[in-house]
Amino acid sequence: MAAITAALVKQLRDQTGAGMMDCKAALTETGGDPEAATDWLRKKGLAAAAKKAGRITSEGLIGVQLEGRRGAMVEINSETDFVARNESFQKLVRTVAALAPRAGGDLDALLRLQVPDSGRSVADEITQAISVIGENINLRRTAAIEVDEGVVGSYVHGALAPGLGKIGVLIGLRSAGEVEQLAALGKQLAMHIAAARPQAVSVDRLDPTMVERERAIYVEQARASGKPDNIIDKMVEGRMRKYHEEVVLLEQAFVIDPELKVRAALERLAERLGSSIVVTGFVRFALGEGMAPKPANLADEVAQLAGA
Repeated sequence: MAAITAALVKQLRDQTGAGMMDCKAALTETGGDPEAATDWLRKKGLAAAAKKAGRITSEGLIGVQLEGRRGAMVEINSETDFVARNESFQKLVRTVAALAPRAGGDLDALLRLQVPDSGRSVADEITQAISVIGENINLRRTAAIEVDEGVVGSYVHGALAPGLGKIGVLIGLRSAGEVEQLAALGKQLAMHIAAARPQAVSVDRLDPTMVERERAIYVEQARASGKPDNIIDKMVEGRMRKYHEEVVLLEQAFVIDPELKVRAALERLAERLGSSIVVTGFVRFALGEGMAPKPANLADEVAQLAGA
């Protein structure tokens, strides 16, 4: 009997798409023979997920979970929006999101966590769901925010069910102020982030490479005007301020009250509460952002062109 090593279990998982524990059981039952173990899994219907593993998953749901002063978010993708509206899929997203605060934003740690109802790991729970639902399903990413005092605010846009939607936002507010008012502001700010899509909390947290690229563009544009250098400098600084107002949370006009910048809204509430309010960070997930678009179905395109 061949030694059943972690590497052998992983190899079988990669080949079949079955869960780690199922792969270990298959190897145990077959004396460590990978080919026989593959057949064992196929007979049990546990290798069916492998056929679906390469399919593109650009639909799905964002799941958000708050737990005290911690919040976490997951994106779980499916192949079609039809499955995203399926109660079994939504239950899977709720289950994984509920565990996500314990993982602290670590995707590998989340995949290893045990699902209480089934005893399976999250990774194996997803594999099981693929077999049941019949589509490829992928836990794409997770993120978490925690504050030592204050609140974590959240918002879900396009919600299909509580905590499940197409856009999710978490924001951390550190403050010793009254929790209910902080929570109300946290939700408003999360809604603002969903709409305004800031890239950083403050100017000093912007990606320096991105800032320099913008500045270089503005310098070239200003030089093309033929103005003297001292005027060019002023033109560039003015355009950089405008850029900051577009991409920096604290410098943006607050969507709830466009007469105020977000910074001013925070200062106003801080004065009422008698305690400073610091935005420790935020995370915004939009379903499928950054993914390659799903390729067009050639048969569908031909049928449309033919007027079918």
